[in-house]
Amino acid sequence: MVEKILTVKNRAGIHARPASLIAQLANKFNSEITLEKDSIVVNAKSIMGVITMAAGYNTTMTLKVEGDDEKDAALAIEKLFDSKFEEE
Repeated sequence: MVEKILTVKNRAGIHARPASLIAQLANKFNSEITLEKDSIVVNAKSIMGVITMAAGYNTTMTLKVEGDDEKDAALAIEKLFDSKFEEE
């Protein structure tokens, strides 16, 4: 299992567009991918799940990835967060 702490770096937080990008990217991998914030755990492959986290600017969350392509999946999602979801 790969576990990483991620920070939402874009000013608008995770709204519909970033949630869609996260889910689309997560769905490219076979691994089980979850995001956790304040004891709320959601499937990163679900747009609605990601939106319900209501993650604003500077929110930290834990990414957990388990499966045969876990390292690649974790790295890809971490890069998406680092790029501020290509919004800024």
